[in-house]
Amino acid sequence: MAELNRRNFLKLAGAGAAAAAVAATGCGKSENNPMGKGGTLELPEGEMTYRTAKNGDKISLLGFGMMRLPTKDNRSARETDADIDQDMVNSLVDEAIKYGVNYFDTSPAYCKGKSEAALGIALKKHPRDKFFVATKLSNFAESTWPREESIKMYEKSFKELQVDTIDYMLLHGIGMGEDGMKVFNSRYIDNGILDFLLEERKKGRIRNIGFSYHGDIAVFDHALAMDVDWDFVQIQLNYVDWKHAKEVNTRNTNAEYLYGELKKRNIPAIVMEPLLGGRLARLDNKKALAKLKQADPSASPASWALRYAGNPEGVLTVLSGMTFREHLRENLRTCSPHKSLSQQELDLLEDVAQTMLAYKTIPCNTCQYCMPCPYGLDIPSIFVHYNKCVNEDRYIDDINDPEYLKARREFLIGYDRSVPRLRQADHCTGCNKCSPHCPQRIDIPAEMQKIDKFVNFIKKNEHPNEGAI
Repeated sequence: MAELNRRNFLKLAGAGAAAAAVAATGCGKSENNPMGKGGTLELPEGEMTYRTAKNGDKISLLGFGMMRLPTKDNRSARETDADIDQDMVNSLVDEAIKYGVNYFDTSPAYCKGKSEAALGIALKKHPRDKFFVATKLSNFAESTWPREESIKMYEKSFKELQVDTIDYMLLHGIGMGEDGMKVFNSRYIDNGILDFLLEERKKGRIRNIGFSYHGDIAVFDHALAMDVDWDFVQIQLNYVDWKHAKEVNTRNTNAEYLYGELKKRNIPAIVMEPLLGGRLARLDNKKALAKLKQADPSASPASWALRYAGNPEGVLTVLSGMTFREHLRENLRTCSPHKSLSQQELDLLEDVAQTMLAYKTIPCNTCQYCMPCPYGLDIPSIFVHYNKCVNEDRYIDDINDPEYLKARREFLIGYDRSVPRLRQADHCTGCNKCSPHCPQRIDIPAEMQKIDKFVNFIKKNEHPNEGAI
């Protein structure tokens, strides 16, 4: 079993969800240290790869996802109530546009409701023909299902974004919920909202209409079978989910199927989660990381994942939530221009995926949709710590394993540093307020019970020669 420097383990594990949110965008440094990997390299101007939408729009292959905006406490707005750092958002958007990014994706639900307004301010000084803005009708709460409430949310998006036209409008997260079809009908069909949005497209206030999909495959298939001319569809696609989404979680759908259904209908795909919530950027699994480094020592794990997501010809743009400048710059270099993957490289990434799947981690993408927990649990941080220990071979429940004592100590100390004790898994009541909101359809209470059971086991089985923790 590979050795792990204890100090480095605790340093990484103690970062908790903050580290996860940063890594989800591709790097792990903060804006206070902008000289991250490749930070001094010249940026490629005028070399961005573009794809063509159904209506002829030329869309940058790199899309800017506005769900992890920087805050004044130097974190992602998905994990803190701190104010968004508007100056930094403005600067990132300026740089993105300068180097060819023209697709900006937001939602009324992102960054605790602050994302649309922040994007509207950042885009205001740029000519309208320099960018395409995408937002969503994020009427998840039952209180927003009535027609007038959904329309109110829709109209507010125009005001927040400071635009007269929304270029790409999405039905947000169809298929989510315990009864995906019933929820889909309640949110968009029974209240006439889909018909309303189609009329808005005819009037020109919406230029393109589509949906993002999570969850129940019956809803995805039903939506495609409807008599609706969908301009695009947003799906989760990465080199793990392409063939193995159902292996990660039996309730998920392989991206190969989703993309194939869109391709045969000539519907462009917009990619979300190309980095699998940061897991393909962090790549905590050292065996998987070693395979990529052997193939190309200079390429980051994030760049491999972005190249893969942009490889299918039917992909219109690949969304990346970029909190810090070095995230943006690395992604710009990867997509300016995009370099297609050879069959040998595709085979390599499939091998990496297989290596990762051998480690039974929890498929959490740290999206924070499960939060806040009514009982105070820090659900994403618990999963981040657990997954890291699994990937580092520090999840050991065999007291006869020679590494057991070391792994036990590191797990428990790292757990307390990553997650305050009052927010740990043992405080889960099983209320299940969280799982219906999880795009990955994780049975969160069951996973919390499993983690708590493991923690209780290793606490109980303290070796008599080991000091107190």
